[in-house]
Amino acid sequence: FVPHPASRIPHPASRIPHPASRIPHPASRIPQKNMPLPFKITTLLFIQNTEDQLLLLRRTKTPNFNKWSPPGGKLEMAEGESPFECAIREAEEEAGIQLSPDDLHLWGMISEKSFEGSGHWLMFMFKVTPRLNTLPPGIDEGNFQFFSRQDIEQLEVPETDKILIWPYFDQYHDKFITYRVDLAAMAKGDLNVIVDQVIG
Repeated sequence: FVPHPASRIPHPASRIPHPASRIPHPASRIPQKNMPLPFKITTLLFIQNTEDQLLLLRRTKTPNFNKWSPPGGKLEMAEGESPFECAIREAEEEAGIQLSPDDLHLWGMISEKSFEGSGHWLMFMFKVTPRLNTLPPGIDEGNFQFFSRQDIEQLEVPETDKILIWPYFDQYHDKFITYRVDLAAMAKGDLNVIVDQVIG
């Protein structure tokens, strides 16, 4: 028995998926509520010159685009990098300074919950004890400049730095403080900084 030739040819409609099968359900394109935010760990370096001025970077990238902030960067967590290792690496990559752990004083650690609603940040803040004699050249992240602590008050700095970093640097840069804040609540006018520990 030889089947009719037409029986071996699938109907054209059987090869074309229904249009609705190619369109994802609208709910699949909507970000799910209560999804956990990513957690990022970073370092900030407070570097001074021989005149006690602080080194700041005018950033050309987000976050904090076009604003002045201390150099630093995120930990290479996939490599198991520690905060001290990150600070040493960032000092060399950004400012061209070769440091050892003994050149760093960890003066502060702040946990910022819900930064701009996009993630949580844990920030380790280091005072670099060796002083610079010259200004480091610009990098891909931006350009450097030295400023007195008083001049920094007149600069365009991130709002969170103005409220949560610089006042604590002034008070604790030779000590140690760990503190935390909910930035989502702060954005609604509820600034509640919780100090967990102070040493020194």
